[in-house]
Amino acid sequence: MRAMVTGGAGFIGSALVDSLVADGVPTATVDALTYAGSISNLAGAMGSAHHIFAETDVRDQQAVETLLETHKPNVVFHLAAETHVDRSIDAPRQALETNIEGTYAMLAAATSYWSGLEDAARAAFRFVQVSSDEVFGSAADGLLFRETSRYNPNSPYAASKASADYLVRTWSMTFGLPVLVAHGCNTYGPRQFPEKLVPLMILNGTEGNHLPIYGSGTQVRDWMHVDDHVRGLRAVASRGALGESYLLSACNPLMNIELVDRLCATLDGARPDGAPHAALISHVDDRPGHDARYAADPSKAEHDLGWRAEVDFEEGLADTVRWYLANGDWCAQVQERYQRERLGLARAAQ
Repeated sequence: MRAMVTGGAGFIGSALVDSLVADGVPTATVDALTYAGSISNLAGAMGSAHHIFAETDVRDQQAVETLLETHKPNVVFHLAAETHVDRSIDAPRQALETNIEGTYAMLAAATSYWSGLEDAARAAFRFVQVSSDEVFGSAADGLLFRETSRYNPNSPYAASKASADYLVRTWSMTFGLPVLVAHGCNTYGPRQFPEKLVPLMILNGTEGNHLPIYGSGTQVRDWMHVDDHVRGLRAVASRGALGESYLLSACNPLMNIELVDRLCATLDGARPDGAPHAALISHVDDRPGHDARYAADPSKAEHDLGWRAEVDFEEGLADTVRWYLANGDWCAQVQERYQRERLGLARAAQ
């Protein structure tokens, strides 16, 4: 394998790069280093002979084509995206441009590169679209998302990812590009930007600040550790059937308030001087169009790919808390770009 990872300086992307490089896979990281991407996330890979980094916007089709021709990957993992729902509510255009136009440019560049390969290399090439379970909207009580579930996005972010998925399918059906789609569920772990729920709660809790819960906090999310997500993406690339999509889930649905309660209990053990951290919980206005429930069935990935989530949730959560407590410099650096202010109230949409 020779890999290219777009968005590789972000949360899941950098974990994927670390995994590939650790296994000796020559890997090119492509990232525009916007607010959520940081070169520090690649500290472990940057000194490796197996890794190169390009500060490039995926919307720059010519630059991506040049990188493809230079690095000659046989797998492209496309993770580059604006991923935060709240930001997509406040500034939809940015999500649409990056997630839709960026995916178009990647597909066009990949098709140009792939079509010029020798027969064996053409047959081995894969384009992995890293999508989300949010494209399916809200799951009814008792039901699970499956790969055949109807797309029903309810936020600008989800709509932009759904649009990107449709483009990927189109490039497969019309131009023959060998594609696969991976729908990951909510992911947690080290190096996640603190606009997301888990790191936001950890950092606020350690400082004695309020832990803001949207609305009632009864919204259900399906949680998976980033290491399991990475293994899933690699399984999709290595063993997935062309043109297929796969749901990656640890089958761990929790209400947001339940998740925060568990985080508070973990913080109580790690920082007993601040206990009980649950006293910091406050309820704030809900997000517009907030999906009520995500829950996915990963049986296709488990059966067809031999992949299964392995990280115990309680252990993964505790490890994540310990990582943030031990990496104050990283936390201070990323917070220069985001001071944990409330986003997503649709007051500045344009």
